[in-house]
Amino acid sequence: MPTGSCLCRAVRFEVAGPLAPIQVCHCGDCRKAQGGAFATNIPVAVADFTLLGGQDQIRAYESSPGKERVFCGRCGGPLFSRLNTKPGVVRVRVGTLDEPVGAQLGFHFHVASKASWWPITDDLTQYPNERPD
Repeated sequence: MPTGSCLCRAVRFEVAGPLAPIQVCHCGDCRKAQGGAFATNIPVAVADFTLLGGQDQIRAYESSPGKERVFCGRCGGPLFSRLNTKPGVVRVRVGTLDEPVGAQLGFHFHVASKASWWPITDDLTQYPNERPD
């Protein structure tokens, strides 16, 4: 079962079942939240996501109406996001997973607003705006 944690390891979690393909988001909010050119996410059913420790360190920030970015209150490490419109899913930040990660890159989205300084050099499908459902 895949496991993961925040930077300080206070918040720990596991994911039941196989991991979905990795989604690469290039929107401006994800760049700000991650401090990089993009965010890498895997959608996980809430029923398959279990916190193993650090529940008291969980904090959330509503970055836009109906979207929360969840992070560790101790180290500030991003963990996942959740949307009010998709209450049964969390979008786990792939960098929080322990290696090896058993998932492959799936696609890029919000490429119309990607960082000007980061070229996309792979052949994955690119969506100019929202990710497909």
